[in-house]
Amino acid sequence: MFDTVFRAASIVDGTGRPAQTADLAVADGRIAAIGPALGPARETVDADGLTLMPGIIDGHTHYDAQLTWDAYADPSPALGVTTVVIGNCGFTIAPCRPADRDLTMRNLTHVEGMSLDALRTGVRWDFEQFPEYLAMLERQGVGPNVAAFVGHSSVRTYVMGDDAARRAATPEEVAQMARLVRGAMAAGAVGFATSTAETHNGENGIPMPSRLADAAEIRALVAAMGEGGRGVYMLTRGQRTSIAFLEELAAASGRPVIVAATFYNGTNPTAAATTLAETRAARARGHAVHAQVSCCPLTMDFTLHNPYVFEGLTAWKPAMEAHGEAVKRVYADAGFRAAVKAELRDFRGRRLFNSEWERLHLVNAARPANAGLEGRSLADLAAERGVDPLDCMLDIGLAEDLDTEFTAVLLNAEEEGVIPLLTDPETHISLSDAGAHLTFFCDAGFGLHLLGHWVRGRGALGFEEAVRRLTSQPARLFGIADRGRLAPGLAADLLLVDPLTVGRGPKRKVRDLPAAAPRLVTDGTGVHGVWVNGTRIVADNRVIDGGRRPGRVLRDFAP
Repeated sequence: MFDTVFRAASIVDGTGRPAQTADLAVADGRIAAIGPALGPARETVDADGLTLMPGIIDGHTHYDAQLTWDAYADPSPALGVTTVVIGNCGFTIAPCRPADRDLTMRNLTHVEGMSLDALRTGVRWDFEQFPEYLAMLERQGVGPNVAAFVGHSSVRTYVMGDDAARRAATPEEVAQMARLVRGAMAAGAVGFATSTAETHNGENGIPMPSRLADAAEIRALVAAMGEGGRGVYMLTRGQRTSIAFLEELAAASGRPVIVAATFYNGTNPTAAATTLAETRAARARGHAVHAQVSCCPLTMDFTLHNPYVFEGLTAWKPAMEAHGEAVKRVYADAGFRAAVKAELRDFRGRRLFNSEWERLHLVNAARPANAGLEGRSLADLAAERGVDPLDCMLDIGLAEDLDTEFTAVLLNAEEEGVIPLLTDPETHISLSDAGAHLTFFCDAGFGLHLLGHWVRGRGALGFEEAVRRLTSQPARLFGIADRGRLAPGLAADLLLVDPLTVGRGPKRKVRDLPAAAPRLVTDGTGVHGVWVNGTRIVADNRVIDGGRRPGRVLRDFAP
């Protein structure tokens, strides 16, 4: 007898092949059969009129900390995700010496927009080394499956301490780091992740440790990762890191390279196309270099207490170094404002925010007298006042004790420019950043957005191809051999949706983190069920907990 049979489902198997109407049976956590009139079963799911597909594999998350207090990696499972890849950009919490724990949390507060109170209250430090972290996750259990990168900044800090964010490593220190990477790979890391991105700064605007690594260090650590013939090198790329260098690493290690983060930038419209062309050329030469792209507009909510939108600007560093009332004095300083304006002008098209003030809106005024400003762009408000938009934003914020809430559409705003990123068959559609930037945005529902907006709404992709890009393609890229497809013998990670209504809802703010810290979440639509290893964990867009933790900490990856 089967455990579960799905009756009369439109089965989209993740390979890109056309859908077929059939039953699908599950037994012992795996797909047992696909065909007509299967049974009997302990549970029968009427799937007539619905689509059954593999669960979504989210290849770019930051749930490393959250998983220590939330085994379900909320909200991802309710949004169709059955496997999360954590540790992206190299911002992990293992390895970590006890003396470095608070520094690690303070850095995460800045670089990934996490609440320090939530981290200090919630993180369970039942580990020091990376293998111990994986073992801890296995002991507590996980809702979705978890694959973990070993992170460069954590490895660097473990070896170099405070110097990790100050200087290049010595050959002896690089050798120590390489040993840690080898140990992590032996324990089951999916690969090695790092960042050279200028926006990635820790406490007080100090660059995250990985940004201090020279080319020799990166070569050595990628080589250590790939020695066993497994592993993926993931990098969030800064402007000084070339695709040619990354292709060199792919060639030397024989391992795939994932390059984040590729968005369409209307102020620099050829940049994304150039990245795609360069990665395509590398693959044509036999070197697996893949651009990681987003199907969502990059929209961030912020206040001037934590204006991540601007913190990648060199000229903004004085504000990042200041605290309390000193921040206000920096914002009011004419020299600071002049330096920021100059950088925005001189580097337009090469920063996260590119002076598109018409896409930056005031959404919540802190003072009732300013309620009339809500919903208006900074371009409009500045023109009305006859001032520069930066001055307008800072003046309003200062008048409201920095509590004014703004929102900015930063990248992927022009949909015609986004379509080529999605239709290139070898880009990796991901970049949800789930688990990070919790008060800035929530793109954990990226997969549902792809199916609802880009497939049903825009017709940019066929349904079967979109499913392939969310399932079997990332499974192949990360070496997850038994997931991402619907076929007998494979793990029963399943997503049941209504293709006529599937999508993601609007963002909303909740206060459900440790220490009652806030975050933005979004709900799915058209999600009828999610199964992980054959166990149902979502019904009608809501997680079923009840102590179920059917996920696996994935440790065995295909070459």
